[in-house]
Amino acid sequence: MEILNSIIDQIKDFFNYKGLFDLIENGDYSTLLTYDGIVKIIGPILPFLLAIEVVRGVLFSKLKLIDYKISFFTYVFNSVLGRFISIGMTMYCIGLLEGKSLWILPMNAWGFILGYIAWEFGHFWYHFLAHKVRLFWCLHSTHHAPSSMNLSISWAHFFLEAPYADIIRTSICMFLGVPPLMLFAIMFIDGTWGSFIHIGDSLIKKADLGILGKFILTPSHHRVHHAKNLQYMDMNYCNLLNIWDRLFKTYQPELAQEKVVYGITRDVDPGNFTDAYFGEIVLLAKDVYQAPGLVNKVKYLFMPPGWSHTGEHKTVTALRATENK
Repeated sequence: MEILNSIIDQIKDFFNYKGLFDLIENGDYSTLLTYDGIVKIIGPILPFLLAIEVVRGVLFSKLKLIDYKISFFTYVFNSVLGRFISIGMTMYCIGLLEGKSLWILPMNAWGFILGYIAWEFGHFWYHFLAHKVRLFWCLHSTHHAPSSMNLSISWAHFFLEAPYADIIRTSICMFLGVPPLMLFAIMFIDGTWGSFIHIGDSLIKKADLGILGKFILTPSHHRVHHAKNLQYMDMNYCNLLNIWDRLFKTYQPELAQEKVVYGITRDVDPGNFTDAYFGEIVLLAKDVYQAPGLVNKVKYLFMPPGWSHTGEHKTVTALRATENK
């Protein structure tokens, strides 16, 4: 009975509807004008969209449970192992760095826009390093391992990735003068949008969002980011505002003539949670163990995925250079 209650509690936590139900029961809708009220309204949306995505897949005979397996087991594993680590790291960085910037952004519309640009700058560098430093790629690769795109993938992360990401993003925001209250509001908006852009084509087929795609990162852009097509790999690092991708030349729209192929370049069994979660760490450990000399061992940790001490590199940059010859 205790196990059953635990499962029911996990389901309730996942759908995040308790706050909304409490709001309806209390009838105090004035709280909708507050941050907590907005969180209560928006919180259940993405889990229920995922449920609709699954039901629609069943009704139209397009559902493949294996497409959700890695994400499901990752969510369960992380809910036990690393539930409070990320928010703890955010608070630690705020406590350590608050007051050390040369200025503080004002709590108004212009300040919020600048704060969001600062957050996206931090997000860009966390995400860029997650693809360009092999040790960090080991944490991030779990998110890219699934061979399809659906909303459940927004929950597919190695449990140590969020703390690593928030050290970079929060530290940059603190140095750039983003007030903590503004930072938490930005994190909520960005986290919600960051989950939404994983929506599958069973719900949104053409996901460029029209004219909006000129200014923000859409599900179409993020499908490109999850592709293993050489033309698409290591592109579109931003989350909502695409300003930094455009500035650093990592912006890539989805092309009609280049169909997205999801996943990572090595073979991953789409039903093998262990391989998706730990596979890259195992491969890195083997390369470090077999590498000659301390310098090469350290290089395997910090050089891009695909780097080899033999000079036979298979990094994205090397592969593109070979293709363009």
